[in-house]
Amino acid sequence: MRVLGLDIGDRRVGIAVSDETGTVAQGRGRYFRKSLDQDVAHLARLGHEIGAVAIVVGLPLNMDGTEGDQARKTRELAEAVASQAGLPLHYVDERLTTAEADRALREGGLSRRKRKEYEDELSAVLILQGWLDRERGSTGL
Repeated sequence: MRVLGLDIGDRRVGIAVSDETGTVAQGRGRYFRKSLDQDVAHLARLGHEIGAVAIVVGLPLNMDGTEGDQARKTRELAEAVASQAGLPLHYVDERLTTAEADRALREGGLSRRKRKEYEDELSAVLILQGWLDRERGSTGL
């Protein structure tokens, strides 16, 4: 049961994939966005290549919990990818995920340049791992 996790930004998409048991999220790099059509094709193809059964996307809510322009843009890409891939789509509140990823990378002693390189991927891992943990808890596994 592999699940594809995405941290969608304006310029990059952080990518994570679960292991086959749906227990552990692993980083799969980042994708530099090109156009909506190319982004959808690439990410949907990736979902098929890994045998994903679902897509989990971090939704960038405002601090008060409302959806702003960035959430709308995220939904636009996520829904197009899920539709083309024919996979169910789940959203996760990603508030502070990037800050958490940056803090973890800083604590790991990485330079600012290296942190930028891994931040999107780690954010996707945190988003997906949180969802996997909640799903496992709700099913009693």
